[in-house]
Amino acid sequence: MAKCDHCGNDYDSCFEITMDGERLTFDCFECAIHTLAPECFHCGCKIVGHGIQAGERIYCCAHCARQEGVDTVRDNAAVS
Repeated sequence: MAKCDHCGNDYDSCFEITMDGERLTFDCFECAIHTLAPECFHCGCKIVGHGIQAGERIYCCAHCARQEGVDTVRDNAAVS
């Protein structure tokens, strides 16, 4: 069995992810997200989707980016 690098759980169905040359082992996607996903510069939530990058900073949404003074972004919204 392999051991999860995030929570330490010994699990027979762990998987590996290689990122920046480092091989990490996880027992679930939740642990992988907690370890690897970037955090929003404004609110700190893990960014699981595309996010919004402005300069060197990444945000989870346009609202958070605007709260930090980035005024050239908008969230996509369906128009009917």
